Amino acid sequence: MRAALSFGACLSALFVGAALVSFLWTPHDVEALAIRNKLQPPSADFWFGTDQLGRDIFSMLMVGARTSIAVAVVAVGIGMIFGVPLGLAAAARRGGLLDEVIMRMNDLVFAFPSLVIAILITAVFGPSAVNAIIAIGIFNIPVFARLTRGAALSLWARDFVMAARVAGKGRARISAEHILPNIANLLIVQGTIQFSLGILAEAALSYIGLGAQPPTPSWGRMLAESQTLIYSNPALAFYPGLAIVLTVLGLNLMGDGLRDWLDPRLRRAR
Repeated sequence: MRAALSFGACLSALFVGAALVSFLWTPHDVEALAIRNKLQPPSADFWFGTDQLGRDIFSMLMVGARTSIAVAVVAVGIGMIFGVPLGLAAAARRGGLLDEVIMRMNDLVFAFPSLVIAILITAVFGPSAVNAIIAIGIFNIPVFARLTRGAALSLWARDFVMAARVAGKGRARISAEHILPNIANLLIVQGTIQFSLGILAEAALSYIGLGAQPPTPSWGRMLAESQTLIYSNPALAFYPGLAIVLTVLGLNLMGDGLRDWLDPRLRRAR
């Protein structure tokens, strides 16, 4: 468990660090085109080589990490900010009209995958990273709402909640002071998992042209642009694909490790 958590945290920190460093420094300008340097092999000047437009692949991967992480973080934040209060409200009014309305709205959103929601949003407002964030964030809301409601329902019958109700505390105050702190570990783990899924979703949207637009680098668009050269220069697809795989793997391992570490039953067993 500790090994998976440590390895996942190291992988995640590597890509987060690359994204942060890219704000201050990259080996080359990612927006500068140098056709004379196109399709260069790895060298001291171009660590991972160059693409068909002469751009440095390593620099694009660094800035692409920034794009993917930013989209995933904001999208998960949207899901938590709206989904957690909705889940708490539904659990507090279990079986009531509010609970029914919230859960049916969740079912409605779940009926449309994030990619379909993104296509609908893009058809109205046009493709952009902001619209990708909105699409992924909307899909995250029912994920956190369902998780919060399910975890909160199991706590409403506990003695400490009954004592709080006898003391005269309202449902909203009980949800904030007693329910939310006791399910925070589940939300943290789910946030890590949704973060990795957000990176995958951003890459998929950029791959089909609905995510970040040129000249902003994106791992998904790097994969799309490498299709025509996949046989003559497979490295163009290998590097962004590997970056996506390692980032998602690191986040999933970290999420599994956090789940085990935060589970009180497993801690008692250790």
